[in-house]
Amino acid sequence: MDELERKALEYHSLDGIPGKLSVIPTKPCKSAEDLSLAYTPGVAKPVLKIEEDADNAYRYTNKGNLVAVISNGTAILGLGDRGALASKPVMEGKGVLFKRFADIDVFDIEINEKDPDKLIGIIKAISPTFGGINLEDIKGPECFRIEKELINECDIPVFHDDQHGTAIIASAGLMNAAEIAGKKLDDMKVVVSGAGAAGISCARMFILIGVRKENIVMLDSKGVIYKGRAGLTAEKEEFASETDARTLEDAMNGADVFMGLSKPNVVSSEMLRSMNHDPIVFAMANPDPEITYEKAMESRSDIIMATGRSDYPNQINNVLGFPFIFRGALDVGAKRITENMKLAAADALAKLAKEPVPEIVSKAYGGEKFSFGRRYIVPKPFDPRVIEYEAVAVARQACLDGVATHPIEDFEAYRLSLSKRMAKYWA
Repeated sequence: MDELERKALEYHSLDGIPGKLSVIPTKPCKSAEDLSLAYTPGVAKPVLKIEEDADNAYRYTNKGNLVAVISNGTAILGLGDRGALASKPVMEGKGVLFKRFADIDVFDIEINEKDPDKLIGIIKAISPTFGGINLEDIKGPECFRIEKELINECDIPVFHDDQHGTAIIASAGLMNAAEIAGKKLDDMKVVVSGAGAAGISCARMFILIGVRKENIVMLDSKGVIYKGRAGLTAEKEEFASETDARTLEDAMNGADVFMGLSKPNVVSSEMLRSMNHDPIVFAMANPDPEITYEKAMESRSDIIMATGRSDYPNQINNVLGFPFIFRGALDVGAKRITENMKLAAADALAKLAKEPVPEIVSKAYGGEKFSFGRRYIVPKPFDPRVIEYEAVAVARQACLDGVATHPIEDFEAYRLSLSKRMAKYWA
């Protein structure tokens, strides 16, 4: 047993308490009167109010601050299909992050079902309990259809974080990296290595922020996805290129951006050296990236490098996305998360990275100082301002897009309420 395994297993069973989450009542239950209000006969009163008007569930229950984190365990982290039960530590972990960074309550739900139709039916059936649904670690291509159908059939936000979380944070990083490199998004040639949920979603969002679709070359385990290649899924066909490139080496020659969502050590120093000046390299395979940070920095001095790891600069971390996106969506009672809301989240993160970084962030990272530049293109998760920037931007956009059932009128007051709400976590 290595040191990481020992510490991780110890953490998950600390003090004889298995797991990472518990349920804590928010109302007193210390007397007979409390009991009569919490349960029978008092509980019948809100039941009848909700029957009269379903919107009363947001007033009398925890629905408006409760998210379901759901998986069937078919694509757990970088571990693949390990089964629904094995996904529970990850789903509990998402719950910890929702609570710590956005004060959102979570029920983690692991569903032992691989059939997409049955999975959709189960999730739809339990959706009235929640204010939002975060899908997690569900393999492609089924994940695309599952999310799409649930968005259409549920009246609450449904968000597959493996797709959109990575895409939102990566888009924020790409906007800032392009600015630092002095490049225009619509001029850049982008290579996406990996055509799973995250790769497809990143490519789609890169187009939304200004990258031209014809400038994107995508690869899967068989090589470049090109026009006329047999056996492509609908999602891969969407990014089939008119190109003579067939290998990653071919694709990276002259490229401005490498977005890696594939597997370790597929990129060589020679490939990096064949890229355009000031190359932007997001090597996101975890825990071992497509090229190590050290090797990449040795290969070129002009590189802007990001990974999915916390021990190197520019971590593209989904925790910068989902807690705050759901916070904003829940607070306006959004029926769904629109493309504009995702863009608003990315733009808010990109803007925050340019602001002076407060001392509290430096303390959280061992005294390291941060300022906008090649080694700091996205904010740090332990920056208390993220919720004020991102949740407010998402909530405002939901109102503009007409998907908010409880619109906010005073966004400055909302921002201040978020700061006050989260103060206990930063004390």
